Amino acid sequence: MVPGHEGGRNLVFIVKKGEDKYVLRLASLEDRSEEAFLAEVEFIRYLAQNGAPVADVIPSISGKLLETVNTSGKKVFISLFEYAKGKLLYENQYRYREGVPIEEYFYNTGKALGAIHRLSKQYEPSHRRIDYSDKYNREYIDRLIPDEYSKLKQAIFRRLDKFSELPREKEDYGLIHFDFSDGNYHIDFSTGDITVFDFDNSMYCWYMFDLANLWLHGEGWCRFIRKKEDKKAYWKHYFDTVLDGYKSETDVSEELLLQLPFFVDMVLIENVVDEFECAARGGEKLDFEDIEDKANCLINDIQII
Repeated sequence: MVPGHEGGRNLVFIVKKGEDKYVLRLASLEDRSEEAFLAEVEFIRYLAQNGAPVADVIPSISGKLLETVNTSGKKVFISLFEYAKGKLLYENQYRYREGVPIEEYFYNTGKALGAIHRLSKQYEPSHRRIDYSDKYNREYIDRLIPDEYSKLKQAIFRRLDKFSELPREKEDYGLIHFDFSDGNYHIDFSTGDITVFDFDNSMYCWYMFDLANLWLHGEGWCRFIRKKEDKKAYWKHYFDTVLDGYKSETDVSEELLLQLPFFVDMVLIENVVDEFECAARGGEKLDFEDIEDKANCLINDIQII
């Protein structure tokens, strides 16, 4: 069984057949319907069959991408996935390929994401995942976040109002990963190839959300640069290289790119909401230190960027 991690909600096992490894997932989540699981695995299958660098879903012996069993009055949804070639970056102590510039990795992450988005723009689903506004709306946020965090709630509400005004054209808005980070892809350190997995959070949202999430993850690559201007310059270099890889696969709206700080706030909101959800599922009170920096940025309109 794969060790659990904060926020993890499924049972995941590594299984073998001969020398081949696979990932077996068992899920029974109150906020996921059978249609949502079907939509996820069908999207993964579509991406894999059309050349995207993703770990494909493996049909059962009955030919289904999703099997359902009933146990203790609950439905359990079962899927089998390819094991992505390579390993996580942190498992390699965040060292990249020896003798290869780190820019190759930056470029490849953007390219992998661009391939997923390019295909998403052409995708016609049989089953549908949720839309961003189905979850990130005033009613849900108000119910989730206690009133003692009223300033934070109002800061989120202000942004939700602005998000509602963003364009939702096919080139700007579609089914995205929604958790694209180095914890959700393996790197083949012999080639640099990236294989993406874990589409459990996928939803309809702006493609810029995934890019803004990648931008935020650039902080780790310049964390130890002392001079502010040098840090800013390297962070820009990182993201410019990511964008070069992304644009090798698909276009991105220059108008929305200029609103990157706006989408960074969208990612911060997702992070904050996730912390409150984790606390609620555990029946615990949130430790404010877990969200203090993000909440401060949202409440006081501080642009990390």
